[in-house]
Parts: sequence; C-alpha cells; structure tokens
Amino acid sequence: MNWNLLWLVMAGGALGAGARHLLGGWLLRQLGNGMPWGTLAVNLLGSFAAGFLLVWLEGRGPSALYLRAFLIVGVLGGLTTYSALMLECLMYARGAKLGALAGYLGLTLAGGFALVWAGARMADLVRPA
Repeated sequence: MNWNLLWLVMAGGALGAGARHLLGGWLLRQLGNGMPWGTLAVNLLGSFAAGFLLVWLEGRGPSALYLRAFLIVGVLGGLTTYSALMLECLMYARGAKLGALAGYLGLTLAGGFALVWAGARMADLVRPA
C-alpha cells in the first residue's frame, strides 16, 4: 500500500467534492432548478479535464503517478465520476475498440438509469408512510 498516493487521492477528493458543492450551489442560485446545471457543469468540465490530463501526463515520468492520483483520481473523482466514464471511453476510442466503447457506454447509461430508478423505487417502497 502506497500511503502517499492514498493521501493525495483523499486530499484531491476533498477539493473536488468541495468544488462540486460550491459550483452546484452557485449555478442553482444563478440559473434556478429547471435543469441540474451543477451536475451538468461538473460532468462536462470533469470530462474535459480528464481528457486533457490523460494526454498531458503521458511521458511525464515517475511524478505522473502522483499527479494522476491527486488530479484525476482525487480531484476529478470528487468533482465527478462522469469524468472516469468519459476517460475510459476515450481509452477505448484511442485503442480503436469502438464496439467495446459503444457497449460500455450504452450499458453504463442504460444500466445506470435503470438502477437509479430501481433504487428510488425501492426507497419509495420502504419509506415510512
């Protein structure tokens, strides 16, 4: 277990989660609640940042491991897990695995929606009247 990496991930995660909270609250006050603007913003921003950082960190040597742990796993992981999905899709695309990309993305989106619906439905069923 590399404790230094774990501490970097945790510190980055705290910063990312805090940023998500602040940005979400600000966008809610600015734009209202007609659409989940905060979630959309962090997911899109995180996707862009993940793609940028993946390429930017390539060939950076041993320090890239620590930067990846802090920036991608920590900050972006705390900001949004959507960035991890998009990063994995980018790796499939860069590897010319388009069938795997389509399957993974479709399964993640359809499965994620089905499970969030099922979880909400289950909570409705067990909620006290």
